[in-house]
Amino acid sequence: MKIGIIGAGNIGGNLTRRLTALGHDVSVANSRGPHTLTDLAEETGATPVPVEEAARGAQVVVVTIPLKAVPGLPAGFLDGAAADVAVIDTGNYYPRQRDGRIAEIEDGLTESRWTERQIGHPVIKAFNGTYAQDILDKPRPKGTPGRVALPVSGDDEAAKKVVRDLIDELGFDTVDNGGQDESWRQQPGTPVYGNAGDVDEIRAALAAASRERTADWRA
Repeated sequence: MKIGIIGAGNIGGNLTRRLTALGHDVSVANSRGPHTLTDLAEETGATPVPVEEAARGAQVVVVTIPLKAVPGLPAGFLDGAAADVAVIDTGNYYPRQRDGRIAEIEDGLTESRWTERQIGHPVIKAFNGTYAQDILDKPRPKGTPGRVALPVSGDDEAAKKVVRDLIDELGFDTVDNGGQDESWRQQPGTPVYGNAGDVDEIRAALAAASRERTADWRA
């Protein structure tokens, strides 16, 4: 597939490494410009591009940037993507550590629903509670006992299937966490956040989540 990755930090960089190794055609962008991605491009074979071009022709676009930076994405950055593009949101709201106060999220809007409103396109929430190193270290063949499972939320069932199939190809099981209004179960401070359990453990962690955002995760 043609995949665009916006953000070349820990998650974006390691997804670039794995997806290119699997043979996908990956374009990668960051806020500092393609010239800062030369090393990653040489290592992986990915194509460094401006943010405005990252989604061009892409069947999957990964948005993996700080939440506070989402409103600053270029207008129309998805316009050149495939008509049925699946957009993956890996973001988390870190009000005290990084993002400052975002009123709508403080008032109860899920983080990925907020992101959808900023970019004007549905997203699939995935990888947000995954340690970046696990993307490199913990893939296992399908059917392996104890294979790590990742929760996935989103309203677009076709896009969700594309993302779940891609995660399976990357070496992980998935658990469907329902629509975007249920994605709070994946947010920081919940039992599934940072959890590298198998399907049964992840299902139990999602079920045990509380909607109340604890003080550590409020502005």
